[in-house]
Amino acid sequence: MNRPITLFLLLTLIIFCGSCNDEWTEEQFENYISFKAPVTNEGVSDVYIRYKGSEKTTFQQPLIVSGSLTNNKDITVHVAVDSDTLDVLNYEHFQSREDFYYRELDSKYFTIPSTVEIKSGENVSLMPIDFTLKDIDMVEKWVLPLTILDDGSYDYTANPRKYYRKALLRIHPFNDYSGTYSGTALKTVMEGYENESPIVKSEIRAYVVDENTIFFYAGNIDEERQDRRNYKIFATFDGNGGVSLSTDNPEMNLEINKDASYTINEQMDAVRPYLLHRYLTINNIDYKFSDYTMIPNAVINYKVSGSLILERQLNTQIPDEDQQIEW
Repeated sequence: MNRPITLFLLLTLIIFCGSCNDEWTEEQFENYISFKAPVTNEGVSDVYIRYKGSEKTTFQQPLIVSGSLTNNKDITVHVAVDSDTLDVLNYEHFQSREDFYYRELDSKYFTIPSTVEIKSGENVSLMPIDFTLKDIDMVEKWVLPLTILDDGSYDYTANPRKYYRKALLRIHPFNDYSGTYSGTALKTVMEGYENESPIVKSEIRAYVVDENTIFFYAGNIDEERQDRRNYKIFATFDGNGGVSLSTDNPEMNLEINKDASYTINEQMDAVRPYLLHRYLTINNIDYKFSDYTMIPNAVINYKVSGSLILERQLNTQIPDEDQQIEW
């Protein structure tokens, strides 16, 4: 290879390498401000809040600054409740089934700051949201819709993508007894057809009422029923192994045939020694109820018996309770 060609190739290589090095000293992306709130297939972000009645519980919602370099200025981010986005989401997902709609969380249950500070030298800041969830009715599907405000006078640009600029927080209060139970050991039969195959649901959801009480829907009724509110069964745990079942609707003719009880068992994971498995079993469930709205002018009586099992997996390396539970 002759000398001029060799010099040309060396010069090209030097320029190329110099250009590569310069890439790491300059910002490669837009410094957008975003929420960190990954969504489920229903378009919301699940948030689990320890229920404490009238006592405040604080959830820390992350905000992030995108980019290849560390943020080099103080930023004041303006945030607000965004009802319009929730309205659009409800129509897109559920159309005319308004009984399925997410409900905007009432302002009496939460407080948010109007601004959040992101310090120079930091790419993440936490927005404190204070929840007070006493008397919340979990028949409804509550969502707190938030947005990052954008204005030419602000010293930042909100992320233009919807699921980064918005945070649709689906609120799940929890206590020691709420969650998704395995229902395979709970049998529902129509009265008069006890010898037929029972109705069995793989999962039964239990919702918070207060610190020691949950409710679930009777028999095979679940969130799919428009009239589900009429069929709540409350389970109150006394702390000594006893469970009392009741209802607030006399029209469902609830009859309790046995006193229910519960047990809690714990064991460490055989593979992940830091993971604790906690099993809560509700035993001796035995009741009757009437479904008086499924068929107009007709009442169908059901018998329900068996047990429910709730498993929680807790990462004992994480001190914060809402974070250590692997939902």
